Amino acid sequence: MGYDLVIFDNDGVLVDSEPLANGILAGYLSELGHPTSYDDSLRDYMGAAVHRVHDVVFERSGARLPAEFDETLHARTFAAFERELKPVPGVEEVLGALTAQGVAYCLASSGSHERIRVGHRAAGIDGWFEEEWIYSADDVGKGKPAPDLYLHAADQMGVLPARCVVVEDSPLGVEAAVAAGMDVFAFTGMMAAERLPGATGYFGDMKQLIGLLGLET
Repeated sequence: MGYDLVIFDNDGVLVDSEPLANGILAGYLSELGHPTSYDDSLRDYMGAAVHRVHDVVFERSGARLPAEFDETLHARTFAAFERELKPVPGVEEVLGALTAQGVAYCLASSGSHERIRVGHRAAGIDGWFEEEWIYSADDVGKGKPAPDLYLHAADQMGVLPARCVVVEDSPLGVEAAVAAGMDVFAFTGMMAAERLPGATGYFGDMKQLIGLLGLET
């Protein structure tokens, strides 16, 4: 094992939430008069905190999203999570291998703390993460693609950035990890490798991560 800490992104890496969340976001923006397809949402917002949605819409249209946008988006997303959310296949095997071999891990997500916890409970993986292993863009000034969130997670876990590896599935997240001076393995479950430039390595099946991390099986 060449790393002291594995930092997981959450949406699309631990829980299979990206199809649900991006479909809901695209539909809601379209309702509000900002036509957005599912692919548009993946391209522009996947891996980002919700403030990026406000920024991009304003830059493109000059219009502000309504004051209740965040609350409505979260309510719709959480309801879908409760009905349908599942863990990414194979992720519990990865977490089990890390735990068995005493390798530290945590998560650093663009989502809010509430979103992370709702998703973990719905997907049944809440038992894998202690409270102090969960970091959100809410905890820092800038979300991904800025490196702040990953640097914050490493600092809180007491590990130097060079000794960390990040597991990501979005272009913004890969960019953030690289900017933080960390290696990053990109999961291609949602996006092809060519859309995730700059990663240290790529994998399409979560169980492959066990080998990439050098964990014994």
